[in-house]
Amino acid sequence: MKTADLSVDIAGIKMKNPVMTASGTFGFGKEYADFFWPDELGALVVKAVTPQARAGNPPPRLVETPAGLLNSIGLENPGVEAVLEKYLPLLQDTGTPVIVNIAGNTIEDYCLVAEKLSTSPVVKGLEVNISCPNVKAGGMAFGSHPDMAARVIRAVREHTSLPVIAKLSPNVTDIAEMALAVEEAGADAVSLINTLLGMAIDIRRRKPRLTNIMGGLSGPAVKPVAVRMVWQVSQKVKIPVIGLGGIVSAEDALEFILAGATAVAVGTGQFINPRCCIDVIEGINKYCEQNSVAKVSDLVGAAWKEA
Repeated sequence: MKTADLSVDIAGIKMKNPVMTASGTFGFGKEYADFFWPDELGALVVKAVTPQARAGNPPPRLVETPAGLLNSIGLENPGVEAVLEKYLPLLQDTGTPVIVNIAGNTIEDYCLVAEKLSTSPVVKGLEVNISCPNVKAGGMAFGSHPDMAARVIRAVREHTSLPVIAKLSPNVTDIAEMALAVEEAGADAVSLINTLLGMAIDIRRRKPRLTNIMGGLSGPAVKPVAVRMVWQVSQKVKIPVIGLGGIVSAEDALEFILAGATAVAVGTGQFINPRCCIDVIEGINKYCEQNSVAKVSDLVGAAWKEA
């Protein structure tokens, strides 16, 4: 069989296939080396980076749920200087675009991290995390209001020439309004969804199971919400949409693509199957071959374009 053309373009980031890692689930790129090499991916999105090192939230900070996972990691990371000096050089020869997720407590934090990372030849794009639900400052506070989200993106845009991807929160009333606000502010693409705000209670202790009380719900349980939001956003914005939320198979990924996502990101699925990304890539290729789809990009938004 002829291999399908799986290549896609996200704001000038050339990807050999539409499958990325979701920030926070793939470390800094080499943690999965025993299972596959990052150059098999369409793009590698590393975990969130902040101006200074963060220890994250105290444990317990992970709770399994039916068809999902609650996390309250709290953006643990070694800080931007350590990332530049220690972690990014290890990805110098990776044949895959590296995108860094950035976060902060203030708009100035985002700008500082963006400016510093823009000096690295390894970094091909920035994913601006304005949607993390498990930090007490910054995070979801920026991603809950269109005006505030736009302010962050506009400021980051002024401090980098790299493609800027706004990561959107599902914990809002109108996701399309948020997407339009960041597009107008200068975002080159949007990724959605980040985790849904949730909590769990230990009935024996009669206390929340997470020390931070609430956390972000990910995994298959959130997929229908994520697909719906990608459908809504992709019909409103002109910039590319990256879909994520509960992808554990090629079939899941194809739902997002048909709903309007140019690329997809795999997150929690990697904790179940460390080769989940590779299985998704191979499954998308097989689907294209079996259905005489020459280019995967022809499937983007087909579910509403053909409706």
